[in-house]
Amino acid sequence: MRLLCVLLLSATPALATTPEAVTQHYADLGQATFKDSLTTAQALQSAVQALIAAPSDATLAAARDAWKAARVPYLQSEVFRFGNPVVDDWEGRVNSWPLDEGLIDYVGSDYGNEENQLARLDVIATPKFTLSGRDIDATTITPELIATTLHEADGVEANVASGYHAIEFLLWGQDLNGTNPGAGNRPATDFAAGDACTNGNCDRRAAYLRAATDLLVQDLTQMVDNWDADGPARAAVTADPQVGLLAILTGMGSLSYGELAGERIKLGLMLNDPEEEQDCFSDNTHNSHFYDGVGIRNVYLGTYTRTDGTTLDGPSLSELVAAADPAVDSQLKAELDASVAALQAMKDAGDAGRTFDTLIAPGNAEGEAIIMAAVDALVTQTASIDRAVTALGLSKVEFEGSDSLDSPGAVFQ
Repeated sequence: MRLLCVLLLSATPALATTPEAVTQHYADLGQATFKDSLTTAQALQSAVQALIAAPSDATLAAARDAWKAARVPYLQSEVFRFGNPVVDDWEGRVNSWPLDEGLIDYVGSDYGNEENQLARLDVIATPKFTLSGRDIDATTITPELIATTLHEADGVEANVASGYHAIEFLLWGQDLNGTNPGAGNRPATDFAAGDACTNGNCDRRAAYLRAATDLLVQDLTQMVDNWDADGPARAAVTADPQVGLLAILTGMGSLSYGELAGERIKLGLMLNDPEEEQDCFSDNTHNSHFYDGVGIRNVYLGTYTRTDGTTLDGPSLSELVAAADPAVDSQLKAELDASVAALQAMKDAGDAGRTFDTLIAPGNAEGEAIIMAAVDALVTQTASIDRAVTALGLSKVEFEGSDSLDSPGAVFQ
């Protein structure tokens, strides 16, 4: 009888996801998200150059569309801000708001801020002025002038001279509609030459728009470099994986709770004040809130859909939490989906013309319901983010708080 020797091979189980792998992939997600932010900002830069070269309704509309497109990846990057000092220290250069736009250009006659002497400076119409006792020559508007002299001039945070929102103001102008429908309506002729120029100083307005856009590209280039293999942002989250995991969770919880649910959403509703909406000139706020929520979910699931349609996947924080406490992971994933769905409802309303500034109008019960559904979902998921901290055996973290929420600065128990 012939004997058959059967060799039984057992499949070697895959190694479980490790904190080292998760933090390395988190850094890859950060770099990819900021790279897309840079690429779309460069497309905005080209659209701005086309607008300046040939101002028209078409080139202005194209520049506005490019600005909105640039916001999509950038907002998904904001989850990398809290918990990462390299990003947090830099963020004010590119996304500060609200701003006293009268610092930059012409505004309505009733505009003012008693606490800010520069709120009506209008540097576009004022090539020479005095600032903190110094004579400033702004005859030539450059990225350096904006970054080192004008931005947060006199130490006032409302003196926002650079970043997405300064560019937004220059493309749309003031939104004078209050809580009624309608965004800013700057004419393309504000960038025209000669007799076609409206509202004066069109050459300087174009110069400011060009310089601010160039500066945004420079700032985003620096942040992409910060996530390179030897960059300080990557090193900060990968040198000690436990520190890196805390950074991920701090970013998720702080953006979810104090920043998005509180400062960016509920505060505007409480005050019924369109000046509190983030993208207040373009009425794009519903999109900004939505993509912030998507960004929070991205880093937990370890996935990001890039602007070219490809998807970056890898070891996730979700896998680590699932290994430690499957119930916490399951609940948090469900709550992240629920918050994105609630923010999608706000986005859908905005896309249909019921933008954030109209939703927060006094007496708008339907708008309040849409907004509070998003706030409640974000607050709920923050408690589960805190449970994930406990499940992983990490030290407690205090998420960014907001006076507009019941427990500012609270650590969820």
